[in-house]
Amino acid sequence: MTVVTSTVHTTPRHGGHSSVAVRDGAPTRLRVEGLRVAFGTGPERREVVRGVSFDLAPGEVVAIVGESGSGKSVTARSLVGLTGRGAEVTADVLELHGRDVRGFADRQWRRVRGREVGFVLQDALVSLDPLRPVGAEIREALRLHRWGDRRRRAARARRLLDRVGVPRPELRERQRPDQLSGGLRQRALIASAIALDPDIVIADEPTTALDVTVQAQVLAQLERMTERGASVVLISHDLAVVARLADHILVMRAGEVVEQGAAARVLTEPEHEYTRALIAAVPGEATRGSSLSGAGLPGATPAPRGEGVVLEARQLVKRFRTPDGRSTLAVDGVSFDLAAGETLGIVGESGSGKSTTARLALALTSLDGGEVRLLGRPWSGIPERRRRASRARIGVVSQDPLSTFDPRWTVGRILHDALPPGGSGAERRARVAELLDHVGLPADVVARFPLTLSGGQRQRVAIARALAPRPTVLLLDEAVSALDVTIQAQILDLLVALQRTEGLAYLFISHDLGVIGHLSDRVLVMKDGRVVEEGAATEVLRHPRHPYTRELVASIPEFTPKGSR
Repeated sequence: MTVVTSTVHTTPRHGGHSSVAVRDGAPTRLRVEGLRVAFGTGPERREVVRGVSFDLAPGEVVAIVGESGSGKSVTARSLVGLTGRGAEVTADVLELHGRDVRGFADRQWRRVRGREVGFVLQDALVSLDPLRPVGAEIREALRLHRWGDRRRRAARARRLLDRVGVPRPELRERQRPDQLSGGLRQRALIASAIALDPDIVIADEPTTALDVTVQAQVLAQLERMTERGASVVLISHDLAVVARLADHILVMRAGEVVEQGAAARVLTEPEHEYTRALIAAVPGEATRGSSLSGAGLPGATPAPRGEGVVLEARQLVKRFRTPDGRSTLAVDGVSFDLAAGETLGIVGESGSGKSTTARLALALTSLDGGEVRLLGRPWSGIPERRRRASRARIGVVSQDPLSTFDPRWTVGRILHDALPPGGSGAERRARVAELLDHVGLPADVVARFPLTLSGGQRQRVAIARALAPRPTVLLLDEAVSALDVTIQAQILDLLVALQRTEGLAYLFISHDLGVIGHLSDRVLVMKDGRVVEEGAATEVLRHPRHPYTRELVASIPEFTPKGSR
């Protein structure tokens, strides 16, 4: 990374607001003016951040929002010297605690990171050392800054894990990242970042993939930090999270700040059309039946649904052995019916059993008790060779489609491979083209490889692949949880449209109650392997009966600006 002094001058942004955040009379911990970040040289040079400016005062939360590729994460990394090799960072001003950090060497940044500035990355699995327990990761952060002796570091690591909501920290601290759920990994990463109580925390999507109750714990922790005087730069695509925490918001698009100002003003009176689109794309029970992306939904009324139950689960039971040698009931007596053309949402925290229930419904995991029936016929408890002919009746769309694609195959080959046998070459090519059209992808995508596609495009290919054999049921396991809010809106609109035109039944697994409320007809709420509540989505989310459901609903961040509550 090359850091040089810039002579670029800032100019007023959208709506006449200055690009520099003004904090009259308040001390400033971080000053950023005219920040620019570029990669490459010569004709390959790309400027991915252009003219970002803001101040950060004690106890303040500045949020940066925008889609993937907007430059928000690169901006965050540049604030702690982590933009990487080949990056050129320029600025009029880049000051941390009054020090000009534009000329900092890696050695100087290492002294700053952790002690003065904590940094929480989005991808905990990549950020944490895969070969050592998470407790050792936290203790190492303390050791590098010569905090305490071995005994005190061990005790603090356990307290930190408990502080960010990790259950049984004395067990979890001994586990490696691959032995933890995504939510537990993220919490361990946050614990490591705040180990030395830095007075600035840069949090890049800190609640991505977290359950609502765990998300609430993490947000409460960030709030407690700000109450003690810590400052936060929050990178997020979740505007409800931003509304809860932010004092000041920057909206980024294509490397530039298109709008910024006090959170209450930006969220309630957005001036830029892009900001308005972001806000309109937030799903919830109140948005059910309406378009989130602004593209509209086909058909004035839903197409008539098919008749009868297409998937039945009766008293499903599954046991697993835990790392400490005990046997646990992952799924304990779960039952449900899924009707043709219906969406059944299954919601719960990590470890609630919802994804295991999905695998049992797919017959990808053997049952220890109970029965699954597909289209009225036995689906569980029979040899796979007997299931093979009916496999095409259930399609699957996962959270990470890239991991399910062969990277050596083009989109065309992926879809051809998913088609049922038979038909001429011309007929099969026509079906592939039809599938791409169904999911809103241009015909030329057929020759591209998955790695060259955006996250939203890859998820559309995954849906097209699942539709290829003309299924009756689609199982969607956290299928939109990793997507930006506007891309998520497009995919949710697509799923609604496909259900209307194809009569598909959806089994939708998610930790996001906003998405569940927007898409689902009925909801099952799971806790500790059991269904604790079920019913119509509107009734469950508006009038929850079980204490756990009430806790989940209460944990949903309200889309109300921080200063308006």
